[in-house]
Amino acid sequence: MTDDTTRAEALLKDHRESIDRLDAILVYTLAERFKHTQGVGRLKAAHNLPPSDPARETRQIERLERLSQEADLDPEFAKKFLSFIISEVIRHHEKLQK
Repeated sequence: MTDDTTRAEALLKDHRESIDRLDAILVYTLAERFKHTQGVGRLKAAHNLPPSDPARETRQIERLERLSQEADLDPEFAKKFLSFIISEVIRHHEKLQK
């Protein structure tokens, strides 16, 4: 094995360890986010409020697009990601209203 290959394998290992840590952060962050959205859903159900708030959802998507541009993340990916999360939140809110 060459020194270049050994260095490349060490760098690959470091990148993968970072990715694994970040994946864990994402999962725990999403779990925390959903705990809060479930609280919102229970409040909406208790007060007979609609499960979705299209104006807020639009603002949130626009905000995430701005943040993604600042972070050098593809804004279209960020929009799709948040849209998926929002649709899941609304689905949970609708279930609470039944």
